[in-house]
Amino acid sequence: MTDKVKGPASYFPSIEKTYGKPVDHWLAIARDGLKDQPHMAVVNALKTEHGLGHGHANAIVAHAKAEGAK
Repeated sequence: MTDKVKGPASYFPSIEKTYGKPVDHWLAIARDGLKDQPHMAVVNALKTEHGLGHGHANAIVAHAKAEGAK
């Protein structure tokens, strides 16, 4: 039995399908942005500079932040 993926990672298959790049590509952009910008600034950059939808951009940034907290 496989547990259902929850949280921001549940968006990853849709993000890869919609934007044609692996999630690691988007996470790298988010990690880089989070070095000197707040969460919403990185979300807005993903939306305006890369064309991601708000939910997808927010999921990427939230996951990148959670990784950094580990």
